[in-house]
Amino acid sequence: MPDPAFPFLGVHATRGVDGHVHAGPNAVLALAREGYSWGTVRPRELARSLTYPGMIRVARRHWRYGLGEVQRSLSKRAMVRQIQRMLPEVQARDLAPAGAGVRAQAVRPDGTLLDDFLFAEQGQGPGAVLHVLNAPSPAATAALPIGREILERLTGEKLGPL
Repeated sequence: MPDPAFPFLGVHATRGVDGHVHAGPNAVLALAREGYSWGTVRPRELARSLTYPGMIRVARRHWRYGLGEVQRSLSKRAMVRQIQRMLPEVQARDLAPAGAGVRAQAVRPDGTLLDDFLFAEQGQGPGAVLHVLNAPSPAATAALPIGREILERLTGEKLGPL
């Protein structure tokens, strides 16, 4: 169940169109920007993350929670215990590993986690660039209102209701 201190985290269950239930996710620090497995390590990228003042503050404040996330990622038994809080009948034999994803989490230098999109605009006119940062979930990035917001920011045109 989601932890109020980390509303973007927490075990959830999602039934796929094929009937299977995906339980997860857990959130651990990626060891590389595109680190989709424990074996993908980029020392420079990891060092930048670990030495960023905001990350240091987050780690100091939430190290226990972070260790629990790592434990659930590496231990099927620990993950099962967490899932059983929501679905008591789940057993270890019911679980199969799934692919990993990487979701950036923006952190301010003071250690504050951003919980929504962050738009950063560079330039104006035809060469302008709009960076859409800190997408909170794949579903949110595909939401029509976000697409509308991006279009309005790029064109300066106010669009009517959906």
